[in-house]
Amino acid sequence: MSMRRYILVLLCASLAGCEKYVNIKTQGTLVPGSYENYREMLDNTSEWEPAPFLGDYASDDVQFVDSSAQVVSLSSDDFYAHITNCYRWLPTIYLLGTYYAEDDNWNALYNTIAYANIVITEAPSATGATPAQIRELIAEALVHRADAYLGLVNTYAKPYTAATASTDLGVPLVLTETTTQSLTRATMQDTYTQVLKDLRTALPSLPATQAFNTLPSIPAVFGELARCFLYMNEYDSAAKYADSALSYRNTLDDLTQYQSISAANYPLRKADPEVLLSKVAGDGVSGYPPTAMRLSDTLLHVLDTTDQRYVLFTTDGSNIGFGYTGRYFYKDAAMGEARNDGPSVPEMMLIKAEALARAGDASGAMNWVNALRQKRFVNYVPLTATNAADGLQKVLQEREREFFCRMLRWWDMRRLKSDPTFQETLTRVFEGVTYTLAPTSNRYVFRISDYDEKLNPEIQQNP
Repeated sequence: MSMRRYILVLLCASLAGCEKYVNIKTQGTLVPGSYENYREMLDNTSEWEPAPFLGDYASDDVQFVDSSAQVVSLSSDDFYAHITNCYRWLPTIYLLGTYYAEDDNWNALYNTIAYANIVITEAPSATGATPAQIRELIAEALVHRADAYLGLVNTYAKPYTAATASTDLGVPLVLTETTTQSLTRATMQDTYTQVLKDLRTALPSLPATQAFNTLPSIPAVFGELARCFLYMNEYDSAAKYADSALSYRNTLDDLTQYQSISAANYPLRKADPEVLLSKVAGDGVSGYPPTAMRLSDTLLHVLDTTDQRYVLFTTDGSNIGFGYTGRYFYKDAAMGEARNDGPSVPEMMLIKAEALARAGDASGAMNWVNALRQKRFVNYVPLTATNAADGLQKVLQEREREFFCRMLRWWDMRRLKSDPTFQETLTRVFEGVTYTLAPTSNRYVFRISDYDEKLNPEIQQNP
């Protein structure tokens, strides 16, 4: 569904609604234009939580093995074409005329933005609420909009580079409740500026805690700001906001206390003390054949089998499907809920560690890394770094261990690909064909789907 189409649908169903509906009184307890309508909109988490998932299959965390039962299934029809196209770093992910012609990532994130715009536009005139309650509604919507734009720009635009951000293409900024407007892409700088503006505007009107992690709070905003500045390569600012987030929330799940996890014994995403703001991969629960993510040799090289993240969050292929071999990401399947991609306590700790390593403080960086790892290993032996460069290497490896098979690994690959220390040329084989991803490749940026380009021809396409 194009942006024009789904915005129209949303607006016709919105609380103020299209003209056809404005005089129809809601049956039951809700009244059009009332505070409770907007409160219930924001409590409907399915519309606010989606995060990108395409990069998970493009990242070096995943490895499909030729001639395996999984590859045979993936290749059987075009239902899975978007998955294998991501895996092969193909120029076009969503092909017109196939089962998946529309981009679920793009649609879900712009739907979140459309809902946010409804709240931001209409909530100021809501009835039955105090000014503080109305400000909180708007603040929550601003945070969700900012998160959606951060997800879009790190999927469909180049990695942020300060020197070219004023001319590099970002994504279309849709900031008002409307059915028609130009969808010409904003610059990279304007996109990031809008994200930061939304987050900073929201901050004063939010509470320090919320009943569920699906609802934005002060530490959630600080976490989003820290993440945003990290991907702008502004490490001091990222560390400052990570500090602020950790001053509110700093609890880690102690994985050493578990032999296995399930919804019965491990905190669900909405109540997990590590999660600052719950956001979920748009493809739902992984761990089911044939799209389950088989761990790559690259990841397994850095993921120790004594690491509780390996023990608890992965499983043998025999638990995925008949004839499946190797090791698979399984945390979300074990919990029965989609994997979290939102900001978290471990992410803030590793942002702090990376900033310290880049500033030359190897010891300080390792203190943060070890504080995390001691909750990830039984009988833990602390890591040390010989110098700042070694410390940075260890921090980035820890990010790979902590966030494997989740959105941040692909985002990290994008931001590090231009650094001579970390850049590499990746290769993978699928159905006998070798595919290559060089550091200079434009395949680190997903193209906007042909479907959306056809419906919205003013959207400039990625090369």
